[in-house]
Amino acid sequence: MNVTYPEVGATREGPLPAGYKHVVRRARLGRVDFAAAADAVAHWQPQRGAGLLVRSDAERAALGVEFASGIGVGPLRLWVPCEIVWVVDEPGRYGFGFGTLPGHIATGEESFLLSVDEAGEVWFEVRAFSRLAKWWVRLGGPVTRLMQSGVTDRYVNAMRKLR
Repeated sequence: MNVTYPEVGATREGPLPAGYKHVVRRARLGRVDFAAAADAVAHWQPQRGAGLLVRSDAERAALGVEFASGIGVGPLRLWVPCEIVWVVDEPGRYGFGFGTLPGHIATGEESFLLSVDEAGEVWFEVRAFSRLAKWWVRLGGPVTRLMQSGVTDRYVNAMRKLR
């Protein structure tokens, strides 16, 4: 693994590491088909539904798969490289975490996790910890964090459209 941070796997469970900005968003998807929702996550639906482009040699998410998300428009598109660092695929739980690789504008990890509760409701959770890695991105300060929050909202909305 060539990720740019030492706390690999910290988005899987437990507290997120100190020294980073944290994002935790949990949304009820309702009584959707869990297998279809898991398949959507595995095939990059949160990213694509959020308006990001995805480049990867792998058709679906798996441990060790490298991919890049494209942020922006046309020639102004910025590609940010990531690697999947953990996967959970159990009855009633599916998801993965991905970490930043050299060249990414941030340092940290983000995860998407689906789960089914006792009532049969499907939940989608996004967990992340990050800090800005490039000086020119840090200049954006609060605007950059606002953009990250907006992308997280779009991830959730993309998954809610599965209903």
